[in-house]
Amino acid sequence: MMRSLWTAASGMTSQQTAVDVIANNLANVNTTGYKTQTAQFKTLLYQTSQALTTSANGDTKPVGAQVGLGVRNSAIATNFTQGNLTSTGLTTDFAIDGDGFFQVQNEDGDVLYTRNGSFTWSPMLDGTMMLCNSEGYGVLDSTGMPITLGPEYNIARVELDQNGNVLYQGEDGQFENTGIQIGLVQFVNPGGLEKASDSTYMQTDASGEPIWEADGAGVVPSKLRQGYLEASNVNVADEMVNLIVAQRAYEMNSKAITASDEMLQQANQLKR
Repeated sequence: MMRSLWTAASGMTSQQTAVDVIANNLANVNTTGYKTQTAQFKTLLYQTSQALTTSANGDTKPVGAQVGLGVRNSAIATNFTQGNLTSTGLTTDFAIDGDGFFQVQNEDGDVLYTRNGSFTWSPMLDGTMMLCNSEGYGVLDSTGMPITLGPEYNIARVELDQNGNVLYQGEDGQFENTGIQIGLVQFVNPGGLEKASDSTYMQTDASGEPIWEADGAGVVPSKLRQGYLEASNVNVADEMVNLIVAQRAYEMNSKAITASDEMLQQANQLKR
C-alpha cells in the first residue's frame, strides 16, 4: 500500500512541474524570441516481485512480475522552431531566418545568446555609441567585439543594412561600409543551452562551442530580416490541450492516493 502512495505522489509532483512549464509558456506568448519548453518524464526503478523462472513447478515463465516505483521529470526541452516574423518598421530591429543566434555581452562580461533582435543605439560615458538590446547589453560583431562607434560619428547618419552591416553616410550623401557587421553563431546542440533571462541563453558543455556563421564552416548561414522581430513560437491551442492533459493526470494521481489511503484504513480495521 505504501508503495502505491509514493508512486502516485511522484506522479503529482511531476505533473505539477509540467503545469509550471505550460504556465510559463503561456505567460511568454508575447515575448520576443521566446522558445516553447516541454516537460519530459522518465520512469523510476522497478521492483521485481517474481522472476522469470519462479513458477510452482520450476518451469520457465514467459514473463516476470515487476512493479514500477513512479515517475520523475527527466528534462525540460526547448523547441527552437522558427517563430512568426512581426513587422516593426525599425531599421535597428532584426529577425533571424535560420538557426543562428545574436551575441550580447552583459555587465559582467559574460557572452549570452539570443534570438531577440530588438536593438538600439545607446550613448556611453566615454562619448561613444554602442548597439544594445533592450536590457542594455552590448551587441557583438562578427569578431566577437561590442559594436561601438566613436564620437566622430554622427549617429543620425548611421544606418544598418539587411545583412547587419553598419553603414555611415558621408558628406556626399553616400553610405559607406564601416567594416562592422552584427555577428551570428550557431550551436551543434542548441537544446543544451542554459536559459538565462530575457530570452537569452548561456553556453554549456552540452551545447558545444559556438560556430561562427561568418566562417561558413559546415553551417547554413542564417538570413537577417530588417524591420522585423521574431515572435514566440508558443501555440496557445496546443498549450491549453497540454494543460488539460496535465491537470487530468494530476487528478488521477490524487485519486490513486485517496484509494490507497482508504485501503490502508480498511486493513487497519480488520482486527477490530
